[in-house]
Amino acid sequence: MPSSHSAVVCSLATCIGKQYGFDSGIFAISMVMAFVVMYDAAGVRRAAGKQARILNKILETPGLTTLQVQEKLVEVLGHTPIQVFVGAILGVIVGALI
Repeated sequence: MPSSHSAVVCSLATCIGKQYGFDSGIFAISMVMAFVVMYDAAGVRRAAGKQARILNKILETPGLTTLQVQEKLVEVLGHTPIQVFVGAILGVIVGALI
């Protein structure tokens, strides 16, 4: 807590906006990149963590599978939406101060 990925991309977008203008094309590109990174941090990676947790439980259930697993899947992959939001706010603040 907070999401460092969100903080970095939002800080970068803020700095680009200050440098080149908030109506520039490069700022628009940086915002799209920031939204993709934040969506990935909160959505896709979090869903993959939930799936890993379920798969680990299935593999631990006796008699359910004959697979021999060497290692467990990583369950903590993504951030909660609040962690992403706090990271974004922190990034905008840092970008505005620099």
